[in-house]
Amino acid sequence: MTSFASEARTAALSLPKGRRMLGLDLGTKTIGMATSDFTGQFATPRETIKRAKFTIDAQYLLAFAEKEQIGLLVLGLPLNMDGTEGPRAQATRAFARNLSKMTTLPIVFWDERLSTAAVTRTMLEADMSRAKRAENVDKLAAAYILQSLLDALRSPQGDLPTG
Repeated sequence: MTSFASEARTAALSLPKGRRMLGLDLGTKTIGMATSDFTGQFATPRETIKRAKFTIDAQYLLAFAEKEQIGLLVLGLPLNMDGTEGPRAQATRAFARNLSKMTTLPIVFWDERLSTAAVTRTMLEADMSRAKRAENVDKLAAAYILQSLLDALRSPQGDLPTG
């Protein structure tokens, strides 16, 4: 298990009772959002916000987190297929660093490789229109990322197999 996966697992298992997780899929133009239920079993897609300036985005996310009783932020980390970090992963880490200066909520990363592809494939199989796919892909990807973490927490190995 990677170190960030181990950190995510530890933080998720330490989530205070009555708090939920907020999964984020950070794109260059949008941020997909999904929340866990209070039992940590299910991720639900919530909304997609159009990115503006960092401060505006952060204030919106933190207000949402407060309203929704969030105790942990889970950011999808866009790793390269070989597991290395490229420019998008570095941008995600920078976003997390800046956000951590504005909140005491723990922020963890979770591997998001192939999340958008998996969600897009599912929407295509459901014969969803191109417009509906574009409208929903980011929040569904956030739910996919968060659900992957929730599933890993229930796995005896603590991590899901890739593929």
